Amino acid sequence: MNPNERRRALKARLTAGPTLLVPGAYDAISAMLVEQAGFEAVYVGSYSTAASGIGTADVGIVSRDEMVRSAQAVVNAVKLPVLADAEDGWADAANIWRTVRMFEDAGVAGIHIEDHAFGKHAAVTPRLDPVEEAAGRIAAAVAARRDSDFLIIGRTDAAWANQHEEDIVRRLSAYRVAGADILMPAGIMPDMLARIRSRIDGPVLVTDTIGTSLEDEKHGGADAVLYYGFTLYAAYSGVKGALKTLRDTQSAEGISGIRDAIPEFEALLDYEGFLERHEQFGAKGNEGKPSA
Repeated sequence: MNPNERRRALKARLTAGPTLLVPGAYDAISAMLVEQAGFEAVYVGSYSTAASGIGTADVGIVSRDEMVRSAQAVVNAVKLPVLADAEDGWADAANIWRTVRMFEDAGVAGIHIEDHAFGKHAAVTPRLDPVEEAAGRIAAAVAARRDSDFLIIGRTDAAWANQHEEDIVRRLSAYRVAGADILMPAGIMPDMLARIRSRIDGPVLVTDTIGTSLEDEKHGGADAVLYYGFTLYAAYSGVKGALKTLRDTQSAEGISGIRDAIPEFEALLDYEGFLERHEQFGAKGNEGKPSA
């Protein structure tokens, strides 16, 4: 599917139900595995991009160019619709158009724009933008998109910052009025979402929370759930365990998922496709000659 088809497919899926589970990817390979596993969409967030690309915490350090490059790599690797994290847009309302255009040009299906000004994921006092300022960025982003199926997601981090239900509803309502296609109360627990869901107009996207299942999120009223760190945590645990075994045994032989995974891994990377293209289009008579 081309980018427009991916956007239309995701937009239709979000309104059709049931609750959509969207795993996060930290690179092209993890995104390809998400697709291979049969999921319907994939997510690229600043949390995984900061960790895998820079080796640091997600505390506002990831730039717009880094996020766009990360999202672009995933878009190019899969046929799935790709949702991406656009932080606070990296700009005020007057200049957020460039952020929207860059993600659109990368082939992304939609972005979320947040109101968290400082403190995300860290044990510090969080600070949120004024609701009017955040709503202005949402309205400007909606006006800037060229494809009406490119999703603008209005995100509030009030559930993380203050747990104040009235503030969450007030902010989400303002972002919906500003034109957000989807509303995202990040960090909200299913029971809190259930209490306020009737007051929130439109589809709701949430981040998964520790101790809850997709069924819990569904009962809370979520239309989609981002498992934003899932593949990153899986990779961390798998690599950590394999390296410990390698250190202890001084051999890669017999470690499950290493030597025995090579054929499947290289099949995912399509070495066979390269061979077929070489046989069809490669210059004849060059076999065995060293490259420059």
